[in-house]
Amino acid sequence: MTEVLVVGGGPVGLMTALGLAKAGVNVTVIEAEANIVYSPRAIAYAWTILPALEYFGLLEDMIAAGHTTTERSFRIFRTNENIVYNHDVLAGITDHPYSLTLGQDLLAEVVLKHLERYPNATVRWNTKFTAVTQSSHGAIVKADTPDGPTEFTAKWVVAADGGRSPVRHAVGMSLEGFTWPRRFVVTNIYYDFAKYGWDSGYLIDRKYGTVIYKLNQEGLWRYTFSEDAGLPLETVSERIAEFIKTTLPGDKKYELALSTTYAMHQRSAPRYRAGRVLLAGDSAHLTNPTSGFGLMGGMNDAFLLSETLAAVLKGEVGEEYLDRYATLRKKVFEEVTSPISTGSFKLLFELEDEATMEKIFTDLRNRPGNPEAMLKWHMLPSGLETPSLLTGLTYAQRLGKKPLPGAAS
Repeated sequence: MTEVLVVGGGPVGLMTALGLAKAGVNVTVIEAEANIVYSPRAIAYAWTILPALEYFGLLEDMIAAGHTTTERSFRIFRTNENIVYNHDVLAGITDHPYSLTLGQDLLAEVVLKHLERYPNATVRWNTKFTAVTQSSHGAIVKADTPDGPTEFTAKWVVAADGGRSPVRHAVGMSLEGFTWPRRFVVTNIYYDFAKYGWDSGYLIDRKYGTVIYKLNQEGLWRYTFSEDAGLPLETVSERIAEFIKTTLPGDKKYELALSTTYAMHQRSAPRYRAGRVLLAGDSAHLTNPTSGFGLMGGMNDAFLLSETLAAVLKGEVGEEYLDRYATLRKKVFEEVTSPISTGSFKLLFELEDEATMEKIFTDLRNRPGNPEAMLKWHMLPSGLETPSLLTGLTYAQRLGKKPLPGAAS
């Protein structure tokens, strides 16, 4: 028997397990795949989440595996105007005035290395969840392995098994909301963007909107655009070539390293707790990734859930605290994650009328010259964190740092 069984070996599941293991909880992670899977999705982490990563001892290794940036570019395609936002306004507010870029698979590798240091934590690969039954005292999870079916008995189960979450379906819940009528087309390309003065950020245009992020120091970049979801997938490679050659600066001699497509959603489970089963990350909610709030929101689920669940297991607080976790994290998705991500999506891909476009472009241009407006913009990701249900502290406060201006408390 294990105290907590986490279903899903991605970043959110492993982070939840790490938080529990650090608190002395016996935790087991099961994952259907044979190892960490590369997924060309989340790559960016705003400065506001870095104190939590520092608190868990992960930040130094994450920076070593990825890289930091102090600027974000908003480039307007039709005029080639480039509006650059930096982190200068954060001087004196944080000792991490930058954002971090790191693929979610590399993040998972960092977290896994830390988790493996704990004897009270076990990770079982090639173990596919099939069913769960619950009682007032715990749950029994059935799974398939290469050696045949097996069972796990746990006091609590955490569903961190992605947007299609078999665990969530097993407890009778589906994600409510909508799917965008556009799909994301993700490419990893080698190209010398720096030669032409381009940096990570957005290329803004209702036809040629693109999310552009430097992935590593070897010149690999993420270049992501959207298209009508009704277009045939079998010809997407032709559209990729045409799109990239239309939008790239310079000689356009790029090397395509990877391409894939996926649907975009704004969806949430009706509740994030079902008896002994607790939902976190994409199992609980899905958002379009234009703002990078999907994985950051999921990581904040993991931070809050691991601390709260450990306290419940130790008898420090009652089970009603898990209901508070479920309620508050759903509120964050509905009031912060989804609306901000929706706004970013519309900025990048759906600016239709000239008056709206000019107003938004004017705001983009004016913000860097207005420290108050710039700080307000930089503070938006702070809403993803829910302060501790035990102490009321944020992770910055736990590290003895000043509370963030305007942050939740």
